[in-house]
Amino acid sequence: MTEKKDLVNITDLSRKEIYAIFEKAKFYKFQRKKGILVDDVLRGHSIGLLFRKPSSRTRISFEVAIIELGGSPIFLETSQLQISRGETIEDTARVLNLYLKGLVIRTYQQSEVESFARIVDFPVINGLTDSFHPCQILADFFTIWEHKKNLEEVVVTYIGDPNNVCNTLILAADILGVRINVSCPSEYSVSKQIVNIMENPHLLKVSDDPYSFVPESDVIYTDTWVSMGDETEKEKRLEVFKKFQVNEKLVKNAPANFLFMHCLPAHRGQEVTDAVIDGNNSVVWQQAENRLHVQKSILHFLYSEAEDEL
Repeated sequence: MTEKKDLVNITDLSRKEIYAIFEKAKFYKFQRKKGILVDDVLRGHSIGLLFRKPSSRTRISFEVAIIELGGSPIFLETSQLQISRGETIEDTARVLNLYLKGLVIRTYQQSEVESFARIVDFPVINGLTDSFHPCQILADFFTIWEHKKNLEEVVVTYIGDPNNVCNTLILAADILGVRINVSCPSEYSVSKQIVNIMENPHLLKVSDDPYSFVPESDVIYTDTWVSMGDETEKEKRLEVFKKFQVNEKLVKNAPANFLFMHCLPAHRGQEVTDAVIDGNNSVVWQQAENRLHVQKSILHFLYSEAEDEL
């Protein structure tokens, strides 16, 4: 490996690199459906999964991806590590650097991922923080790309809490040249810090009316109103966000072929109704499946000898 690469945030990738990841994910998906496992880029590598937060899709998809690429996943629950008893991130990182060849981190603070990436010699992947969720959003835009082909002609509307998923959707849309709308309560609006990062802020529109962008939306995306760490204000959030529920009334004015997306887990009856998430326009299970294929492609990208090997 000529140079260490990390995926700490979606902004670590260029448009060209994102599309290269999509193409490789498409290849992996096609081959896996034929029962063919075609790569051993991680052969002999032990990859740690350091998780401070619960996980279904991120953990399982990464474990399977690592195995199918010839590596060995090692799940590191932080409550069972010395870091839970006061060992510093720096000391933990130096120790892991002696044993592992990669690390996927799912944690609260973005700075923790950045600290590990700065210290260790191997690739570090952000599996989720309170600020960003790059692996999820790569899988999401891969899913949209499968359906819509030309992303620059797509309009994505996110309805609900402008959380880590929304932040990363905005930044990915900025990189890919996708128009992105956000409908959210004024007291929980899009972070100015995120807008300031954008190179093309004209791609973003924000409204406190959940219905305002629906007629122009090729994609309608929502997520939980109460993220991990927000539980102390759960009742307030449920009250403030209730008019932002994605339901039959809201989507009836959407284009007939719109895609409904949710990163899961869904709180049915809160941010989305059964009729929408289980409806014909829903691609949430395809999103979930694509986590695996895109994760494999991310790993290939980070561990390949050169970018053009994708």
